[in-house]
Amino acid sequence: MRICLVSETWAPEINGVAHTLGHLSRELEPRGHRLQLVRPRPSGGGHSPGVEAELQVPGFSMPGYREVRLGLPAGRAIRQLWRRQRPDVVYLATQGPLGWSALGAARRLAIPVVAGWHTNFDHYCRDYGVAWLAALVTRRLRTFHNRCTTTLVPTHAQARALAGHGFANLRLMARGIDGERFAPRHRDATLRRDWGADDHTPVALYVGRLAPEKNLDLLRDTCLAMQASRPDMRIVIVGDGPGRRQLERSLPDARFTGFISPDALARHYASAELFLFPSVSETWGNVVLEAMASGLGVVAFRHAAGAELIDHDRTGLALAVGDAAGFREAAVTLCQQPARYARLGRAARERALRYTWPAIADDFLSALTHAREAYHEATRPCRV
Repeated sequence: MRICLVSETWAPEINGVAHTLGHLSRELEPRGHRLQLVRPRPSGGGHSPGVEAELQVPGFSMPGYREVRLGLPAGRAIRQLWRRQRPDVVYLATQGPLGWSALGAARRLAIPVVAGWHTNFDHYCRDYGVAWLAALVTRRLRTFHNRCTTTLVPTHAQARALAGHGFANLRLMARGIDGERFAPRHRDATLRRDWGADDHTPVALYVGRLAPEKNLDLLRDTCLAMQASRPDMRIVIVGDGPGRRQLERSLPDARFTGFISPDALARHYASAELFLFPSVSETWGNVVLEAMASGLGVVAFRHAAGAELIDHDRTGLALAVGDAAGFREAAVTLCQQPARYARLGRAARERALRYTWPAIADDFLSALTHAREAYHEATRPCRV
């Protein structure tokens, strides 16, 4: 099957969409599927290995997110590519201008389209002070997705929420984990000593973009409360973004690493005991799955991956969305209970290892095949 991926982000960019598409493409190519890629022209130039054809279109950087590029409409160029090398199905990982133009091109050429729900745009409207736009954004996204044959969503809760807003033809596709890369065996005693932690010192880790949508105020308050209750506590924060400077001022004793390499990230996970994730803006949250696979005691909200993967007090701690006090108290209590967070970490890894990338790729291919068959059945001429 020839599959065209349309995305505004791709490796080596660091975000959930690029992460997911990278793993899927690495699973699909060895199975004999041919891949095309349509994306904005990367600032550093270069093309992606492993794709049959790549179309790079003009783009622009988002204000405040310099590393994130949005693609401009490119319907004519996309149609030219697809007339030369017609895909069997198109997968849209973007609902921006590039996604709309690709959707229009596919409809003109009668090519089935599957879309992915990768970003909660309505939540971002609230986080960035334009909550009044949320309803309009939802209506626009509903139009976009309902013009596709299928929309893939990562969790049952997301499917229910979207269905309640009139989104149709929803299908589940979770995310996977590399259980060899993210594993307790990568624990690094030298790294822990660099953090000032000995064998009995708990380390709490956060991994993610440092931006308003990540609920950084609660992260700050939780870290301060943990340090007050257990002064030997070590805090390590991996990631970068516009909120980093303020967070560094609020948490002067924390270790801030910025973005780090994949191998270093695996060592950071495995060398901590606890993982704090106060965000409720994700559609999934790959970092929760990575922390669980690494054997950490996770404190998160009952949202996205936190709702899908965490059985409260068995595979982690999952608090009701909005219960900031409960989140802080759960983290403070857990950091004082080594046996408990060790137990949670062991169970978390067992749970995480059920989510393998080969199995997720199977789900992806099944969805594409189903969409292709449903599309052709719906467009087949009726004979009387």
